[in-house]
Amino acid sequence: MNRRFALLALPALALLLAAAPPKRRPAPPAPVPMADVERVTISTEAGAIVLELDGKRAPATVRNFLRYTDQRRFDGIVFYRAMRLPWGDPPSGLIQAGTQNDPRRLLPPIAHEPTSQTGILHKAGTISMARWAPGTATGDFTIMLSDMEGLDADPAAADPERQAGYAAFGRVVEGMDVVRRIFDAPLSPAKGEGALKGQLLEAPVRVISVRRTPAAPPAP
Repeated sequence: MNRRFALLALPALALLLAAAPPKRRPAPPAPVPMADVERVTISTEAGAIVLELDGKRAPATVRNFLRYTDQRRFDGIVFYRAMRLPWGDPPSGLIQAGTQNDPRRLLPPIAHEPTSQTGILHKAGTISMARWAPGTATGDFTIMLSDMEGLDADPAAADPERQAGYAAFGRVVEGMDVVRRIFDAPLSPAKGEGALKGQLLEAPVRVISVRRTPAAPPAP
């Protein structure tokens, strides 16, 4: 289409759009009730992992995790990866679980909340969002076995990936023994490609359910 034809076509297109019945906009997602601290239990074949999610400092990320939780989209997913680092005192690395791009489970990507903004750093026991580029995180997450400051945002770095880092949003408060059990499970020498080669579990650990959990009562 040449420029002259395109310009002539615009009024006709406008008339067609004006004559067409207005399209109903999709309803916005229902608001997710969220406290400053939300407790969530991941029940797995290997045992239970209890998380405290920081809704005050990482509201977008926590709200996303709760939406997957409340809609039962995490039920039946698996822990499928154990990244074991060859440095530091063992255990050193992380485990990963999530929806793995299953279209039946996926919700839209969320805005990136860097650690330089939230102050939630990647320490042992921290839960963080997996992603490709910043702003692409959906339903996959990691749990740290060790401090991993390399995943924190570094605004002074030359590399854009290091500048952004990953979005940490809570921590394990019970069940680090279960996290360690998953981390120590046998790895497959054949599964995966590229950086994932040798990091995928031979037998992924199934997540039975993920549910909000009442906060622990205060100590007497």
